[in-house]
Amino acid sequence: MLAIYKREVRSYFQSMVGCVFVAFLIAFTGIYFMAYNLTAGYPYFSYTLSGTLIVFIVGISLITMRSFSEERKNKTDQLLLTAPVSLWKVVLGKYLAMVTVIGIPNVIFCAFPLIIKAQGTAYLKVDYISIGVFFLLGCVYAAIGMFLSALTESQMIAFISTFGILLILYLWNGILSMLPSSAVSGLVGVLIILTLLVVYIYQMTGNIVIAGVIEAVGVIAGVVVYFVKSSLYENLLTKMLGRLALADVFTDITSNSIVDITGIALYLSLIVVFVFLTVQAIQKRRWN
Repeated sequence: MLAIYKREVRSYFQSMVGCVFVAFLIAFTGIYFMAYNLTAGYPYFSYTLSGTLIVFIVGISLITMRSFSEERKNKTDQLLLTAPVSLWKVVLGKYLAMVTVIGIPNVIFCAFPLIIKAQGTAYLKVDYISIGVFFLLGCVYAAIGMFLSALTESQMIAFISTFGILLILYLWNGILSMLPSSAVSGLVGVLIILTLLVVYIYQMTGNIVIAGVIEAVGVIAGVVVYFVKSSLYENLLTKMLGRLALADVFTDITSNSIVDITGIALYLSLIVVFVFLTVQAIQKRRWN
């Protein structure tokens, strides 16, 4: 795993992708820092970080798009699949390399609150917690991007799909506000989510019987619950999907200085889930 990690980190900076990501993110954050913290005198660096989220999304899409799609296109993924290390170590080696690239600008960001402190009032605790959560959010985005990269051999498709999904997550609260709140729409939404899950299970297992049984049991259970107590489905989509507004955990710190421990636990859980899904996607291709 260490050899794969070193190879990936080296390739990021030899291809200049890592350098461009680090330089662009620091430069963009520096512009916000000059405008908000130094010129306007706003004492929270966390507010500056919140303004760079959209740039963060573009940058992470850039560094994750090549993680597995490039290997697949160049047929070098066969070497990884036959390497004398487990598939988990291969995926973790690549993922940790991306985390390292994301971590470099965040380490540099740690100097910014000290600059504010040198000029006057600063809130170091809030700022450093926000930097940590900002980094953790980037790790979640990287796990999602790595999974999408494992599904295609086109780097462009991997980039567009990653950017599209991360942008949707960024705008998630606005999207949820447009969802209907009736019980019927809640039932329909649950059935759609169930069907998508079943389609993924079928794609991964190729077993139509298992997929069909899960779909049938889920539909029957959902309909029965609707007729027994339909009020459970009112505003269910908003409640159920509201946690996917991942940036809220970070913005709660920047706006209200509130640290959501459950949100951080959600970040860590999503990282594990998408690393696992990446391994399963590659494993499926290996057996095929």
